[in-house]
Amino acid sequence: MEPVLSVNNLSISFGKAPATRVVQDVGFELFPGETLALVGESGSGKTLTALSIMGLLPKAATICTGNILLRGKGGDTIPVLTSSAKQLQAIRGKQVAMIFQEAGNALNPVMTCGRQITETILCHQKCGKSTARKKTISLLKEVQLQDPERIYHAYPHELSGGQKQRVMIAMALSCNPSVILADEPTSALDVTVQKGIIELLRELQQKHRISILFISHDLELVKGFANRVLVMYQGRVVEQKAVDELFTKAEHPYTKGLIQCRPPHGLRLRQLPTVADFLNPEQVVADFFHPDNIISDSERKTHITQMMAGKPFAGVKNLVVRFSGSGWRLSRKITAVDDVSFDVYPGEMLGVVGESGSGKTSLSRAFLRLIEPEKGSIFIGNREITSLNGRQLRANRKFAQIVFQDPYAALNPLKTIGQTLMEPLVIHESKLSNAERKARAIHYLQLVGLRPDYFDRYPHALSGGQRQRIAIARALILAPEFLILDEPVSSLDVSVQAQIINLLTTLRAQMGFTSIFISHDLNLVRSIADRIIVMKEGRIVEIAEADTLFSKPSSDYTKQLIQALPGYPGNTNSHVS
Repeated sequence: MEPVLSVNNLSISFGKAPATRVVQDVGFELFPGETLALVGESGSGKTLTALSIMGLLPKAATICTGNILLRGKGGDTIPVLTSSAKQLQAIRGKQVAMIFQEAGNALNPVMTCGRQITETILCHQKCGKSTARKKTISLLKEVQLQDPERIYHAYPHELSGGQKQRVMIAMALSCNPSVILADEPTSALDVTVQKGIIELLRELQQKHRISILFISHDLELVKGFANRVLVMYQGRVVEQKAVDELFTKAEHPYTKGLIQCRPPHGLRLRQLPTVADFLNPEQVVADFFHPDNIISDSERKTHITQMMAGKPFAGVKNLVVRFSGSGWRLSRKITAVDDVSFDVYPGEMLGVVGESGSGKTSLSRAFLRLIEPEKGSIFIGNREITSLNGRQLRANRKFAQIVFQDPYAALNPLKTIGQTLMEPLVIHESKLSNAERKARAIHYLQLVGLRPDYFDRYPHALSGGQRQRIAIARALILAPEFLILDEPVSSLDVSVQAQIINLLTTLRAQMGFTSIFISHDLNLVRSIADRIIVMKEGRIVEIAEADTLFSKPSSDYTKQLIQALPGYPGNTNSHVS
């Protein structure tokens, strides 16, 4: 078969001479009906490669070498890189379409979803508004959206993340393209929604014979979806294989690291492997599955028994959090946390999992009274938190800290890392001199694996993983007794996730803090938590020891979450031949 897309020796640079090449000599072919996965960490050049195929590179980018050939529906060859702006506009949507990573940002917030799709149809197809509307409704049905008439008239902010992503898929399909570029289409979604989107793409691909270039940082996810995989590292393709062969006969150290850095199903490791462990040619890669690195069942049971023999360190009882509605719903109360009670034991890391909207974040913020609960009681140590006034509550911040989900939003962009780390010391340990504060800030920088010279840098100069380390250092610099981690790795690459999990495991052993780890990734929580709470619609549906929850889940909802995990035994996302 002739390829529908050919990328040859593509190189992209930024800046003036000497320019920095961010994509170097990338080449591949995509065939009719095939799913080709482009895998690598942030900064590897995946998205820039996809944007160049669409002719959407930023103005600062320069194509140094290469060509991109797209085979049109009439069999003609379209040279993308030498096409005019008018020619590219005709290609986009009709020949090749793109599903962007963040549907909330990609959709126009001031246009209804239906209008955005009909606009695409009217731009590329000769039909009237009535025909375009009918086709849009049909597409919304095809992507399995309930009540397509409502979705047609809804604005993006009125839809959930999964619904918005389905609208994006409908828009991509609207002009019957031969090629779809799916750029991390499920990275921000819950595992059950992620599974639904993958299954939907597979069904639509088989129905319409579409070729898909699927971009992801997660090899485990593409394992059940792609035919072939290209692995990108530092702008280059370092490995290209059929998906089954890649997982059994990976050659490049970077590929091996990506495969190994996800927490394994059914095993609990003391330290997770990271990509860096495989990339250092002078370092002998440790056997991470050696018995010394595996926590045995008997060791786990002994630890849990001893931990729960004592008095609880923190907890909530009959906690209720409600919010007022917005707009015309002002009189309506929305219940985010509904009569929740549980205890956290000294030194425990308690996992809290559930889909978006289950009440996890509201629970975490109410625990520290960053939002006020409507009912219930909260205690941390020997302190009753719900009865504290403003000054007492501020003093309590020294003993209880939180690491937020988005480190970039949590760090002040106008302050250096040093100023950010010293600020809690200025507030809570005013007797320290400036030199003592700086010394402690540098100590905590090193404790989270960063060099002292990061002290004078600003957040924008750091990677996502580095910013999250700073957020952890800021939370720990006061040596808190209690720490809440709200989705601390959800926005990070899988290899960086492994680094942060290892860091938290080490710091927990050194400092002995009690903590709550919140995530929608059950397998990730299992790798670090002692017990796990499963939440749905503001309520606790199950609480159990982590391994027991996986082996013998008592609720159907927990079973559904486990079965949706990519690569988990029994997951129906099997490999497409």
